[in-house]
Amino acid sequence: MKRLFIYAAVAIVTFTTVSCDKNFEMIEDSGMYAGIPSPVESITTDSLPGQIVLHWNVPADSSYYLLKVNYFDFLTEKEVYKVASIYEDSLLIDGTRAKFGEYEFTFQTFNRNKEASEATTVKAKSGITPATETITTTEIALTADQLSTNNQEPSEGPIANLIDGDNGSFFHTRWSSPQIPMPQYIQIDLNEPIDDFQFSFVNRAWSQVGAEIVEIQVSNDGETWETVQTISAGLPSSGGADYTSQVFRLDHTFTHFRYNVLQTYGSKNYFNMAEFSLYDVTIDIYDPEL
Repeated sequence: MKRLFIYAAVAIVTFTTVSCDKNFEMIEDSGMYAGIPSPVESITTDSLPGQIVLHWNVPADSSYYLLKVNYFDFLTEKEVYKVASIYEDSLLIDGTRAKFGEYEFTFQTFNRNKEASEATTVKAKSGITPATETITTTEIALTADQLSTNNQEPSEGPIANLIDGDNGSFFHTRWSSPQIPMPQYIQIDLNEPIDDFQFSFVNRAWSQVGAEIVEIQVSNDGETWETVQTISAGLPSSGGADYTSQVFRLDHTFTHFRYNVLQTYGSKNYFNMAEFSLYDVTIDIYDPEL
């Protein structure tokens, strides 16, 4: 029902920080290189959502044992580093944020004797990390006195059957004489206002006559109605079929809901239905850039 914005700087990715000695031990001993190693060349960067990619050229002589890249992780508030062998020419830095501005990366190569090249520093910005949504739906407990229609069939199919939990029972608008033309509706009067919502229903199992075109409408006084959407495709026509709508997002609350049928399959002047449910929807938004 409510959009909740979660403001938190939570580290999604934990970077592994280990000692230089351990990193030297982890790299395969592919040769012993004497003298000061060559630095990497032509360093470039790419900005991706929540990531920075570092690229470089390995020097032709490849006279280093490993490359170490230092940078400050704003999320953990720690100085960290990653290592790359002479066989690598790129490095993905994950868990970055555009809100922190420029990250500074220091590149330095080492030979097997841990002698270092001159350090090279580059700056790069992260792409914007997208917000994520968590959608929670809660079925609204309805009572028969909250339901109404403009065309109840007097001989069968009372509207209370829509919420009895029995797919074998059904609601039916008037099929007996005198019939009235469409539109015909199911109305729900809510005890509390909602904004974001969803609905579902189950078709009658037999002698099914369902809506082909329907207006989804809301109101705050039961007299003036706003059409949220007209659904003209995708409603099921077969007996016993079920349907769950999209989540409807409104910028205001309402207290009355209508499923207003404009046209039925077969263009009948009545429709029926086994079950109907309305859901209150809560959308939690987590924006890592806030």
